Amino acid sequence: MRERLQKILSAAGVASRRAAEELIRQGRVTVNGVAVHELGVRADAARDAIAVDGTRLSAQAPRRTIVVHKPRGIVSTLDDPEGRPTVRTLLGGMKSRVYPVGRLDVNTTGLLLMTNDGALAAALLHPRRAVPRIYHAKVRGAPGERALTRMRRGVHLEDGKTMPAEVRVVEQRPTKTWLEITVREGRSRLVRRLCEAVGHPVGKLARVRFGPLTLGKLAPGDWRDLTPGEYGTLRRAAGLSAGAAAAAVRPRRERDTSPRSTRPRPASQPRAGARRRARRPAEGGPPRGRRGRRRRRP
Repeated sequence: MRERLQKILSAAGVASRRAAEELIRQGRVTVNGVAVHELGVRADAARDAIAVDGTRLSAQAPRRTIVVHKPRGIVSTLDDPEGRPTVRTLLGGMKSRVYPVGRLDVNTTGLLLMTNDGALAAALLHPRRAVPRIYHAKVRGAPGERALTRMRRGVHLEDGKTMPAEVRVVEQRPTKTWLEITVREGRSRLVRRLCEAVGHPVGKLARVRFGPLTLGKLAPGDWRDLTPGEYGTLRRAAGLSAGAAAAAVRPRRERDTSPRSTRPRPASQPRAGARRRARRPAEGGPPRGRRGRRRRRP
């Protein structure tokens, strides 16, 4: 099947869709030995020889999506020209190439999605999908009903009017207020600009939910893979077929070279080599023999 070249590169885990477009513009991608410079070129990943910087694409990488609890001071990109720490530093020795789905500014903490599923990333960020993102914001002062109503109806910013936001007051004091804000678009620094536009600048900001996903008990700086169920639910939230989720293979646990473990063993999972405890008979059921077999009736 012939697809746009940048889509093939993204699906193969080479780069995000936007980064793949830049690779094409730079002439670093070849199809059957011919360099490509235009974005409209289509190719067949199964039949054509596609290479990046001379390295031919292998079979499509297993789809992988992770949740990262981004701390303050971390840039939500893989590389930073200013030399600041990026989310790449949080992933330890992960071998899979995953890319951020949208961005959180350097001072915003919370849930950051990363994936090598290009179709999923594009769908989650598309305005038509209106996938909700929930933030907890500490703002200056005490927003009145007029300010809250403006946010709920949409505010005119320099790049256009915002979509209506859901705003709930969590706690209010004379000099500061905690708000829960739900937005359904991915503009740069949207929540900060929205609050500033109504006269209540943000002091602290954290994203606590993206679509159906939450951080749960994930500690700042840690990450985890999505379960197959979470992956399927996320695809449905993005308007993609749930059937494609069954094709996603959860990778094996990789050796982590970072100082702390990123994916602790669930409490319900037994340790390797541990003996299984004999099951107790159901309450009210017949007694079992020495080897756990039911006694035969005479």
